[in-house]
Amino acid sequence: MTTTLADYPASVQEQVARTREVVARLHAELPRWGLVVWTAGNVSQRVVVDPAGPSARDLLVIKPSGVTYDELTPEAMVVCDLEGTLVEGDRAPSSDTAAHAYVYTHMPEVGGVVHTHSTYATAWAARAEPVPCVLTMMADEFGGDIPIGPFALIGDDSIGRGIVETLQGSRSPAVLMRNHGPFTIGKDAKAAVKAAVMVEEVARTVHVSRQLGEPLPIEQHHVDSLYARYQNVYGQGTAATATKEEHA
Repeated sequence: MTTTLADYPASVQEQVARTREVVARLHAELPRWGLVVWTAGNVSQRVVVDPAGPSARDLLVIKPSGVTYDELTPEAMVVCDLEGTLVEGDRAPSSDTAAHAYVYTHMPEVGGVVHTHSTYATAWAARAEPVPCVLTMMADEFGGDIPIGPFALIGDDSIGRGIVETLQGSRSPAVLMRNHGPFTIGKDAKAAVKAAVMVEEVARTVHVSRQLGEPLPIEQHHVDSLYARYQNVYGQGTAATATKEEHA
């Protein structure tokens, strides 16, 4: 029997409604930052169903396939289970839904996934060359090089498997799938969108640097130090806490 959103508890339905709004709004960030053209690219976010935490019963919200960005209202977003089966919506889900679902199934810590065809990151993917960590911004955000994932065809979970194989155990929230483009992950969709913006920025900067000469790598202990500071100290929340502790 086909499961619909009406079969889920009211609390889940409410969470789905909020997530549709978030995902619709975040899709607008992709063309805003020049990361996509036409209908390419997608953003998804996990909807946790079980109060105990992420599980195979979770849902995801993603854009429908082949729909232009100015049509992406909250109501246009589709809801799927982690098998990629449509649960709510009147359009077919994105062709990358199986990849997103695979990531959520095998990386329970991930709450958001983004895919773009941004120019510079995709150019590195076409060369199957990792973006080397030669910028402090890269050390902060990615904790090292941005890795290359395997070649995989669209249509099943092959891309998802490549993403998981590459990013499990990696500090990087981004992978450049060979001959395809960047996929990014995060604790939620907003974090994954930020990673997508940052991966394009550093891919462009390192490319420009190479036109002037070979960029200098950052020593690993400095990469580790920069990453630890950015992930654990940087930001208003941590700064405010530190200030309170200093004046306690």
